[in-house]
Amino acid sequence: MKNKQKKTKQKGKSVQDLLGIKTFTRNGLKVGKEELIFYMIQPTNISVLSHTNIEIKVRHLMMVLSAVPDIEITCTDSCECFDTNKSYIKGRIEDEQNEKVRRILNKDLDFLDSIQTETSTARQFLFIARCKSSKSENVLQKANRVEKIISDQGFEVTRMKKADIKRFLAIYFEASMNGDLMPDYDGEQYISEVENEEA
Repeated sequence: MKNKQKKTKQKGKSVQDLLGIKTFTRNGLKVGKEELIFYMIQPTNISVLSHTNIEIKVRHLMMVLSAVPDIEITCTDSCECFDTNKSYIKGRIEDEQNEKVRRILNKDLDFLDSIQTETSTARQFLFIARCKSSKSENVLQKANRVEKIISDQGFEVTRMKKADIKRFLAIYFEASMNGDLMPDYDGEQYISEVENEEA
């Protein structure tokens, strides 16, 4: 009987539970007992920098890492990736017998290629700081301190707000490019619609 209950509980776990995400906070994202604070870093085009300037940039990054040793760095696409869609369409073109449908599929493939070409160089660089304290004022102090350290080393930094974090997570997990428009709770928008109809 206990095993059956255990299996039922495990079946009911959501992706949110799997990732350990609890909720959005004033400063970032609550994950387990920690809070994650996200910072967007404006990328620098190092292809136009001299060797000396690149070394300076690297030194500045090393200074950030030594001042905040537990900081995490991630680099992701700043828009959706269409590789899965493209491979699916290629497979459909190979299997398709109707020439007209094949032409339409080829047009779809060309369209995805053009979108990807326009956005292929778009990357976003994030620093993520973990805060173990549960007190809001301590989290805010750390958030401000880390932002100042990053900024003092010459990086253009912006602390990410809730909508920015939602958009980043949606792209990271390949859900949608419009993650900032997603509701906080699945189905939340339908409850609002029902409430509006009843009013």
